[in-house]
Amino acid sequence: MYLIGLTGGIASGKSTVARRLVRHGAVHIDADHLARVVVGPGTPGLAAIAEAFGDTVLLPDGSLNRAALGAVVFRDPEALDRLNAIVHPEVRARSNAVIRAAEAEDPNAIVVYDVPLLVEAGVDHPFDLVVVTQSDEPTRVRRMVELRAMDAGEAERRIRAQASDADRHKIADVVIDTGGTLEQTLEQVDVLWEQVRVHSQQRTVRGAP
Repeated sequence: MYLIGLTGGIASGKSTVARRLVRHGAVHIDADHLARVVVGPGTPGLAAIAEAFGDTVLLPDGSLNRAALGAVVFRDPEALDRLNAIVHPEVRARSNAVIRAAEAEDPNAIVVYDVPLLVEAGVDHPFDLVVVTQSDEPTRVRRMVELRAMDAGEAERRIRAQASDADRHKIADVVIDTGGTLEQTLEQVDVLWEQVRVHSQQRTVRGAP
């Protein structure tokens, strides 16, 4: 298995890069999806969140009110730290299991673990390559306003609540600039895929009996 860690700030183009890699044949694991699963109804994660933040972050049916929780944590760094301390260990355990399952199904798979908070969560999977998507803040704010109907001030708060570009660059093996056209972004991903494909094949050959 060849394991790629894909990260980047909110609205930096991770989904576009992930979709292109999947189109080439990669197996995609989405940390955001896992984060939703581990705080689903009846989970220990949801119970811990309710205990930490109160019933105001729950909907009438007892499920998580993501908008209410987001309004709290993206304005209060300490609250965000409390939330991360609950969610990150749960996601780490679930992602370990999913990655092991992908490898068991295909030992030669190229797996992309799409994890926005790779830096913040201290994700320590044995990545073969860490890919960071990057775009300037005004472009990311515009995307969030236009595509997610988010207020510009809220978009800026969410961006600044995450790790900085400098922090991500420290762990990056490859940086993909998504600030240009879609075609320019996809061209970078295509080049990356060819490099990864060659490296993974070379390693398989070296490891063959």
